[in-house]
Amino acid sequence: MGFLCLLYPWSQVCEWREPEELAALLDLELRENGEPQHQLLQRIRDVAKYSVKTNHPRFFNQLFAGVDYHALTGRFLTEALNTSQYTYEVAPVFVLMEGEVLSKLRSLVGWAEGDGIFCPGGTMSNMYAMNVARYRAFPEVKLKGMWSLPRLAVFTSQQSHYSVMKAAAFQGIGTENVFKVKVDDRGCMIPEDLGETIELAKSQGAVPFFVHATSGTTVQGAFDPLEPIADICDRQGLWMHVDAAWGGSVLFSKEHKHLMRGVERADSVTWNPHKMMLTGLQCSAILLKDTTHLLKHCHSADAKYLFQQDKFYDTSLDTGDKSIQCGRKVDCLKLWLMWKAVGSKGLEERVDRAVAHTRYLVEEMKRREGFELIGKVAPVIKERMMKQGTMMLGYQPQGGRVNFFRMIVISPQLSHQDMSFCLNEIERLGNDL
Repeated sequence: MGFLCLLYPWSQVCEWREPEELAALLDLELRENGEPQHQLLQRIRDVAKYSVKTNHPRFFNQLFAGVDYHALTGRFLTEALNTSQYTYEVAPVFVLMEGEVLSKLRSLVGWAEGDGIFCPGGTMSNMYAMNVARYRAFPEVKLKGMWSLPRLAVFTSQQSHYSVMKAAAFQGIGTENVFKVKVDDRGCMIPEDLGETIELAKSQGAVPFFVHATSGTTVQGAFDPLEPIADICDRQGLWMHVDAAWGGSVLFSKEHKHLMRGVERADSVTWNPHKMMLTGLQCSAILLKDTTHLLKHCHSADAKYLFQQDKFYDTSLDTGDKSIQCGRKVDCLKLWLMWKAVGSKGLEERVDRAVAHTRYLVEEMKRREGFELIGKVAPVIKERMMKQGTMMLGYQPQGGRVNFFRMIVISPQLSHQDMSFCLNEIERLGNDL
C-alpha cells in the first residue's frame, strides 16, 4: 500500500534534491561487505522516496505517464520468470502470446497478415524499419556492406522524432542524407514538398528508398496526411514507414482513428503501447505488412546453438533470429494481461478520455486572458514546480517559437480538476515573473 499512496493527488510528484545532496542521502557507494535486511529495506524506501513518481496524475512531463495495475502485474511476473524471448524452447508461453498480440495490433492497422517483433523502444523500432527497407531495396548490403551501395536518401518531416537521424548515422547512411520535408502550421508533413524534395535528392545523385511519416509528433502531436504520402511512395516505389509510437493507439477509437486514415497502405508501423496505452516501459512493436520474412532474412545470423533446424517442434516458432539482439526481454505479457482485463473497448475509452481532457484544457486556457508563456518564463516555472514537487510539465522551443509548455494528457487517473490545477499552478508559480 505504501507504493499505491504515491498516486494520490496530495502526494508530491518529486522530492527535489541537488545531485550532491541526493548522492549523500542514498549512500551510493558499493562496498566489500553486504548490508543487513533492515538497512536494505531503508534503501528501497529511499529509492522510492526520491524518485520521480511518473504514475502520479500530475506527472505531465513525458509520454509514458500513468499506470495500469494489470500491466504492472504483468511487469512483475515478467521479471520473476526471467526468460528470453527468442525460442519456443525457453519461452513457449511468450512466443505464442507475442504472436497473438502482434497479430491483433496488425489487424487494427488494417493488415490481415504480416510480421513484427517487440523492440526495446520506439527508436529501435524505427531503426528496424529503415534497416529492413534498405535490405529490401539492396539485399546485397547484408553481405557486402555500404561500399556496394549508391548514396541513399531518407525523407522525413521537420518535426519527426530524432531517432530518424540516429538510425541514418547508426546504419552508415549518414545524417546529411536525411532530407527534411516542410510542415504546415499544425506540424503535419506537406505532401507537395515531399514530392519536390524527392526530386531534389535525385538531382543530387542520391537514391531515395525510405519515407518516414509520423502519426503523433513528439511536441505538437501532429498526424501526417498518410493517404497522399502513400500515393507518392507508390509512384516512386519507396518504402513507407509510419512512426505511430505516440499516436498509434487512436486506432482503438472509432471517433479518432480517422487521424491515421491510410495507415494500411504503409509498409511498416512503429507503435509504443507504453505511451497512450499505459503498459509501462518498455513496450514497443515494429509491425510489417511483409509476408516474405524480410525481417528474419535481414537480421538472421543462424546461430547453431540456438536455432537448430532439427528440433522436435516447429522451428518457425523460434523468432529470435528476426531480432538484432540475442537475449530479448519479454514485453508482451503486460500488454496482453491489460488487454485481457479491459478489452479493446476499455482501451478505446482511454483514448477518448485523453482527447476529452485535452479539449477541456484548451478551452480553459482560452478563457484565461494572457495565458501565454514566453522567453525565459517557462524554465523558471519548471524549476519552481520541480523543487516544490507539485507537478511535472515539460517545455521546449520549436522552430521560430520560444519556450512553451508541452502537456501530456494520458493517465487514467486524470480528472478535469487536475487540468485546472495545472493551469492554476502555472499561474501561481509565475505570478511574479
